[in-house]
Amino acid sequence: MSTTGFKVTVPASTANIGPGFDAFGMALGLYDVVEVQVTDAGLKVEVIDAGAGGVADVPTDETHLVVRAIRKTCAHLGVEPPGLHLRCFNKIPHARGLGSSAAAVVSGVAAGYALAGGDIDEFDALQLAAGFEGHADNAAASLLGGLVLAWSDGGRFHAERLAPHASIRPVVAVPSLRSATATTRGLLPPAVPHADAAHNAGRAALAVHALTAKPELLLAATEDRLHQHYRAPAYPASTTLVATLRAHGVPAAVSGAGPTVLALTTAGILPAGVGVEGFDVFELPVDLAGVQVAAQ
Repeated sequence: MSTTGFKVTVPASTANIGPGFDAFGMALGLYDVVEVQVTDAGLKVEVIDAGAGGVADVPTDETHLVVRAIRKTCAHLGVEPPGLHLRCFNKIPHARGLGSSAAAVVSGVAAGYALAGGDIDEFDALQLAAGFEGHADNAAASLLGGLVLAWSDGGRFHAERLAPHASIRPVVAVPSLRSATATTRGLLPPAVPHADAAHNAGRAALAVHALTAKPELLLAATEDRLHQHYRAPAYPASTTLVATLRAHGVPAAVSGAGPTVLALTTAGILPAGVGVEGFDVFELPVDLAGVQVAAQ
């Protein structure tokens, strides 16, 4: 690949998926695109489209998350581009629970590998990307595509990619409300009852089977007692929508740290009569490819 110019396309992701707190992730067909051009010197960042977040919320200097990830990856790989021109087209809404930060980091890591002139080392790239957030679920999904199971061991991040059942058609309900992972994580207690932990362990195991082989079990498999009800005060409308969907038999959960609601349908639509005022609702296919880099 020529390193004078290339385009990075990275998918959004949903994480947790009910009981799989910090462990389950799935890539979704909504994409950020970063065009990278090597220049003689300096840094120029253009935010062409900032999605729902608004251009004013996105920095255009060295603090830009994509730039930080590029710098970290280039330093790790021993390369230093003379200058960079980035054009960012962001479709993933910021601070909504769809992995916008992880997608930005993964795009920067992928760009760093392209600047170094080599293919992405998936394990190495996961260490770089997950290190920004301290957990690998969203980053692994955006990096690898499909459904991922993520964990850490001795300070190293790991992920296994699985193929989700072909009949699953995710639908997301995205509110205008924004949420910060650091804030919602602060609502979690330092310990949970043993019965709740045991419940989640069983449901998480069931969820792997349901997501890959038997989606008719997803309603039971997405039950959670570990995190969602503790975070409910941060987004009451989302909590109500999850409960309503589940009462209609739809496997639904808060996406990541919220406030987006994820519904794992097989029809690609929500049931008639479910109130979704205040939410933008649309089907997002599962992305199976993960981050892609193409020469320009």
